[in-house]
Amino acid sequence: MTAPAEPAALLDALKVVLRPLARLMIAGGIGLPAAVAALKEVFVGVAARDFRLEGKPPSDSRISLLTGVHRKDVRAIREGAHPLSAPPPGGGLGATVVGRWLGDPAYAGPGGAPGPLPRLPPEDPALPSFESLVAGISRDVRPRTVLDELVRLGIVAWDQHADMVRLLAEAFVPSGPGTALLGFFRDNLHDHLAAAVGNLLAAEDAPRSFERAVFYNRLRPEDVAALEAEARTLALAAMRHLNSLALERQQAARGDPAALERFRFGAFFHRETADPDSPKEPT
Repeated sequence: MTAPAEPAALLDALKVVLRPLARLMIAGGIGLPAAVAALKEVFVGVAARDFRLEGKPPSDSRISLLTGVHRKDVRAIREGAHPLSAPPPGGGLGATVVGRWLGDPAYAGPGGAPGPLPRLPPEDPALPSFESLVAGISRDVRPRTVLDELVRLGIVAWDQHADMVRLLAEAFVPSGPGTALLGFFRDNLHDHLAAAVGNLLAAEDAPRSFERAVFYNRLRPEDVAALEAEARTLALAAMRHLNSLALERQQAARGDPAALERFRFGAFFHRETADPDSPKEPT
């Protein structure tokens, strides 16, 4: 593991990275004392997991030396906190249902797009339904419960008169506030940052994770709007294609003890008006 830069330069970069998070914390009523307490837990958890010597867990003293967290705090955190280096898997049953609906040819309509489904199984058991889609993934949750939640999140529409369910979203992205959207915020940003940090810390000859961006300035608002629309079209097409390939490989790997890895592929588009008072001139 190599050092990415001098500490002062690294801190300057982190100040920029932390600005959106500071905005979120202030808006959410989280002040500096609570943020510092959480940061101590994160530092201790990461040091305990990712900075071992010869595979052995570091002592409280070594963690204190690595992180600057007082040894008493280190001991208290290690006795009651869980390692925080990696988030728990996100998405849940709803995300799996949407992914199967998008990627499995059995649920495709004309042209290959995900078709509408009857809520209940039709007379012909070979025909798909929303209930069979959910039951094929999990029988621990009633399909109606899953349907109500997906409707609430704006991901599907349920025509109660025809008793048909239609997929509205190209991916499981909840449209309203709440813990589901926060979970995707957490997991997506964690994995993006993990890829970027891994690239910074990797040895010079080590392979890098794919992490690229296109960025321009001095554009008119209508031009950026047109570019954003094109980016959405291209990104959604790529995600649908990759979702289908991943589903095929996941199904083929069932029962294989080597099937232990996960991945996340994402895309984003950010636009804003340049700040004339910003000390950094955009390129």
